[in-house]
Amino acid sequence: MKLKKNLIRLILIFGLLAIPFSTVYAQDPDGGDIVLFGQNYTLESGDTLNSAIAVFGGNVSIEEDALVNGDIVIFGGNLIIDGEVNGDTALIGGNVTITGEIDGDIVLIGGQANLASTAVVDGNIAMVGGNLNKEEGAEITGNVTNNAPPVFDPPNVPDVPNPPNPPFDYDYDYGFRFNPFWEIASAFGQALVVAAIGMLLMLFLQPQLERAGNAMTSQPVMAGGFGLLAIIVVPIAMVIMAITILLIPVALIIAFIIPLAWLFGMVALGQEVGDRFTKAINQTWAPVLSTGFGTFLLVLLTGLISLVPCVGWLASSLVYLVALGGVAMTWFGTRNATTRSITPTEPPTTA
Repeated sequence: MKLKKNLIRLILIFGLLAIPFSTVYAQDPDGGDIVLFGQNYTLESGDTLNSAIAVFGGNVSIEEDALVNGDIVIFGGNLIIDGEVNGDTALIGGNVTITGEIDGDIVLIGGQANLASTAVVDGNIAMVGGNLNKEEGAEITGNVTNNAPPVFDPPNVPDVPNPPNPPFDYDYDYGFRFNPFWEIASAFGQALVVAAIGMLLMLFLQPQLERAGNAMTSQPVMAGGFGLLAIIVVPIAMVIMAITILLIPVALIIAFIIPLAWLFGMVALGQEVGDRFTKAINQTWAPVLSTGFGTFLLVLLTGLISLVPCVGWLASSLVYLVALGGVAMTWFGTRNATTRSITPTEPPTTA
């Protein structure tokens, strides 16, 4: 089916976004694809683009009389089409507004599609957890598929009296909302931010990161024990300090150091992951690049694993404890972890 093939192709394009680029790619004269991170893209009126567009965390605007001959993929952004697009379009966690023409399929996940009266979609529209607002006059030549869960409407049961109204007006809205697409996007964004910070730390604190990483990989059980001890003891100590009033500034400083210790530990552990990954593929990368890539993989995997119900938090918590304990053992990498070794004694010689 054409829609399924196009969807697979668009998902493969999304896979390119998982690779941390050191630079932002823009349009080249040979018609290469456009990949942007955290930036907006606008195709001005009268211009023609003969390439695909992939944008993460940004918006795309195709102005009137502009033409795009390629696919458009947006992750966590909005799309406005006033011109013409000859290709498929996919959005995850964003909205699309169409007043022009699209010659291709539209895949919308967790967003909303707004079709003005002048909009023309020559293809299919597939939505997962999204909505379609179509004004009178808009044209869709293909099929519209919405995989949202159906609304259950219970049938009327005869000969059953209606229950009386309660004397009080209860509000049962507990404010619980869960959107897996936003959770995945949040984990992806957190991994990118931590990876960027890790690359910056690698430029100035490479010896400290290596000491902390060696302590975690050589003594993971001891590092986890230190992390668990810190999680138990530090909150109790902060409460005692807050009760004394005079030590409240010290408690605030400790509360600020704990997140920094977690961040430093994840970067140090990600540096070890990046080094082992490059050795596994027989490549030699710069320490900054390998640290950023390893930190990105580590934070992304732990974030995705934590979304697994019931047991996901346990695996991610173990990684966090090891990272925090490694920092505590080495005092932010300023010293090597102390180990005790038993040296065998030589037996006494007999005359």
